[in-house]
Amino acid sequence: MFRQLQDAVSRDVRDLLEGALDGRELSAAEAERLLTVHGADFHALIAAADLARREDCGDDVSYVVCRNINFTNVCYVGCSFCGFARHKDDTAEAFDRSHAEILEKCRDAIERGATEVCIQGGIHPNKTHEHYRDILRAIKAVYPDLHIHAYSPEEIDFGHRKSGWKLEEYLQYLVDAGLGTMPGTAAEILDDEIRNILSPNKLKTARWVEIIKAAHGIGLRSTSTLMYGHIEEPRHIAAHLDLIREIQKETGGFTEFVPLGFIHERNLLFNLLGSRPGPSMEEDLRIIAVARLFLRPHITNIQVSWVKMGHKLGQMALCAGANDFGGTLMEESISRESGSDHGENTPPEEFRRLIREIGRVPVERTTLYQVVQRFEDPALDPPSREPKADVDLSGPARWRKQLERGGRSPVELTGPAASAAPRGGATTEAATGIAAAGA
Repeated sequence: MFRQLQDAVSRDVRDLLEGALDGRELSAAEAERLLTVHGADFHALIAAADLARREDCGDDVSYVVCRNINFTNVCYVGCSFCGFARHKDDTAEAFDRSHAEILEKCRDAIERGATEVCIQGGIHPNKTHEHYRDILRAIKAVYPDLHIHAYSPEEIDFGHRKSGWKLEEYLQYLVDAGLGTMPGTAAEILDDEIRNILSPNKLKTARWVEIIKAAHGIGLRSTSTLMYGHIEEPRHIAAHLDLIREIQKETGGFTEFVPLGFIHERNLLFNLLGSRPGPSMEEDLRIIAVARLFLRPHITNIQVSWVKMGHKLGQMALCAGANDFGGTLMEESISRESGSDHGENTPPEEFRRLIREIGRVPVERTTLYQVVQRFEDPALDPPSREPKADVDLSGPARWRKQLERGGRSPVELTGPAASAAPRGGATTEAATGIAAAGA
């Protein structure tokens, strides 16, 4: 597809895409140029990124079976883009999970096949540095094999300052208690010009980088992220990508890159400060594509955030440079509280269906991208481990269910329909035949 589009593409864009496919490292200025393309140039970018994805990762699309656990929503940092945080005196909505509640969520996750729990929370002013360790210990005491992916650099910064220790000592303290990997969230845009508007009280770029490098330095790997679609410009995104790449060259500690589109509906950043209402579909795909071309070969796992994009746009992103569908999550509060309506749970069987719809091969992975199972043959898929929902059926669906059980239709039929309608004990085949005749 990329080769077919070449004649319609701007010469400078064509040269950049060909260079990236030939293995040349793009500069931040070149990434900025690609972040502004439209029309034929945009379609060529998407095609080139998909070709690069195929070269880097093949046709496998990975996902991880995991559960999100937010242990508290009490937070005083005051991020303008957040709809999740509450103050501790907000008794109606503030929560602070006990260890027993966290362990119950872990138990449920394992029953549903999870290999990972992702644990994050607000910055609760009453917590000590030991609080983070104690959660890890509680989980590992009961579920020693469960991988714990926990604590953003913002949480690490808070715990570290409370401890009074050296940063590496505090990180090792958490690793010794069971911390397996870190989410590279709290990054937003790694540019203090933007950060000071989004969240003046949040850790600055240099501190985020310091914590990430220290974690990688003791062997604690992390994800890397970007939040876009608010007040940033292409130059900020390009500089952010450049910094992520430079860190990866130095440490090799990032497992993946995850672009996160801004959710605008229920927060101050949009409703009072006048930001953009999140990214457009084209912007979502453009950032995925540029990330693939810019970060290769240093970071080759580009993840789709289905919570932000939804499943259908997520499928498109997997054809625009991404290779990973993210996690099942099972529950999700942060995006939902800001207005996301794409759900909280994508079961493994749903991931496999979505991946096969775009002609790719589903692969369950671990947090560190080790293969758990490759699902080439749908006939060999395992049964669902999701809890069965008691669905309240109404209308035609309710009628069909009654017919399957041998009951009578709740609808009073007259005329030709009355003579054609099945009586009590009708089979599913008979019901299907009526539906087909009426279609």
